[in-house]
Amino acid sequence: MDKLKSKKLFMLDMDGTLYLDDNLFEGCLDFLQQIKDNGARYLFLTNNSSKSVEVYVDKLARLGITATAEDFFTSTMATCIHLRKIGTPHKIYAAGTASFRKELADAGFTVTDRLEDDIDCLLMGNDNELTFQKLEDACILLGRGVTYLATNPDWVCPTAFGYVPDCGSVCEMLYRATGKRPYFIGKPEPAMAQLAMQKFGVDPKDAVMIGDRLYTDIASGVNAGIDTILVFSGETTREDYEESDIRATYTAQDIREILSHLK
Repeated sequence: MDKLKSKKLFMLDMDGTLYLDDNLFEGCLDFLQQIKDNGARYLFLTNNSSKSVEVYVDKLARLGITATAEDFFTSTMATCIHLRKIGTPHKIYAAGTASFRKELADAGFTVTDRLEDDIDCLLMGNDNELTFQKLEDACILLGRGVTYLATNPDWVCPTAFGYVPDCGSVCEMLYRATGKRPYFIGKPEPAMAQLAMQKFGVDPKDAVMIGDRLYTDIASGVNAGIDTILVFSGETTREDYEESDIRATYTAQDIREILSHLK
């Protein structure tokens, strides 16, 4: 793991990797500073679409981390790129938080959270404002055959007390009701990592992905052809890892252990 000292870009998951809820993991601030001291940079990559970049900037500030919008790449940002690539929908039913809908609208998309006749795309996000009405609306839209997308396939979102259902779990519930599955955009797809490397002109050999989830964070890094580090401070346990076919380049108990290899 000592070759991490030569890496130029550290792509970091946040929930379960750097913090849980409002509890910053020990060693996190020193870890981020050491990356800078080594002449590298870090980028926060998250599948959590419930918060806008502005909200994340504020959250990190409360935790003592100074960041700007340029330090983030989210599944919502990747979704906007995908929507433009496939052709901008006429109107998107955005099943997510108010922050999620605002970020889409600010990016130039027509969004709604009400059932209307001219909706041609259903977009699921991580929704901690979920209601049964949204689930019913989603089932009606899927029955109409609209384009069906989701920001991320995560089953759960880690919290200080355990876990809560994430976007993947809600989409699984809709599958049981409708037989329809969405096209997932965020990690484990390689696009977020690839776009980040393109943005900063970094070769895959000089980048690393760090996260707590095998099937999103680590799989995304593998799919992008970069080194990966799995931390056991969030969702994945050592037992999960031993039973999985997905292999990380390295494993570490937490971000503090990685820091010891950067000094």
